[in-house]
Amino acid sequence: MHQRIILDCDPGHDDAIAMLLAHGNPGIELLAVTTVAGNQTLDKVTRNALAVARVAGMTGVPFASGSARPLVRTLRTAADIHGETGLDGPALPDPALTLDHRHAADLIIDTVMNHDASTVTLVPTGPLTNIALAVRKEPRIADRVREVVLMGGGYHAGNQTAAAEFNIIVDPEAAHIVFNEQWPLTMVGLDLTHQALATEDVSARIAAVGTGPARFVSELLGFYSGAHRHARNPRDSQSTGFPPVHDPCAVARVIDPAVMTTRPAPLDVELSGTLTLGMTVADFRSPPSADCTTSVAVDLDTERFWALVVDAVERLGGGGL
Repeated sequence: MHQRIILDCDPGHDDAIAMLLAHGNPGIELLAVTTVAGNQTLDKVTRNALAVARVAGMTGVPFASGSARPLVRTLRTAADIHGETGLDGPALPDPALTLDHRHAADLIIDTVMNHDASTVTLVPTGPLTNIALAVRKEPRIADRVREVVLMGGGYHAGNQTAAAEFNIIVDPEAAHIVFNEQWPLTMVGLDLTHQALATEDVSARIAAVGTGPARFVSELLGFYSGAHRHARNPRDSQSTGFPPVHDPCAVARVIDPAVMTTRPAPLDVELSGTLTLGMTVADFRSPPSADCTTSVAVDLDTERFWALVVDAVERLGGGGL
């Protein structure tokens, strides 16, 4: 059975690879792609998403732009990692798709409400502004969503600050809303994604596919690797110099839950700490209660993960280039 997902993203090099994985995997039915300001401004990440759709040969999938700023705070972006366009490195093709007229939050609501309950998974890989707006505008989606599998947070340390991961600290109020809804939620955070390193072997396997989409991914990884070598946070490349490719991990979790192990734990987001704003707090002190709906990703089967990515790139063939 296909896993139906809505991908809410802010492309972003790793978001772009998450899009290609979702479209290229035969077990995923990509119902919609929505964009949110994060890695770059909304107009830039939306343009990037449409360009990636052209690379992948996506048709029949609605795309909608959403929130241009966080709920409360001033937008911070990640130009130091993703460049001035948000997707520096490859030459981006002109989009072939046009945007849906709806705001992303409305497309999310309509898509969830128009499908059977427990059949649509939300996969946010950027700040959680659109998801928070959607569930506040239409609370019934919380009971209808199969699961929220998000890339964000971490239970040990952050990358934007000592305590906070980028997607969460960009809009911590939105994250607080999403984490505290009573829907099943899996946090695929830095503790997991730092295991998804784009090593030389991984890059060589992708390059060997030899297609337009494969060359696109190779160019993405080339720029992304260089940016990480000069990044503000050396932990992002651990001690290897290879960058973690965060966002496809969330898509991989939906495709094949066995690609990672998860651990149930109560989760919350810090909103008031002077040093810990945006920290995602996982409570591991004792076994969670029976009504705990949240869990965290712990360990990644890296070979299984990269096999999914390479297979998806191969299945895209020549894409739309």
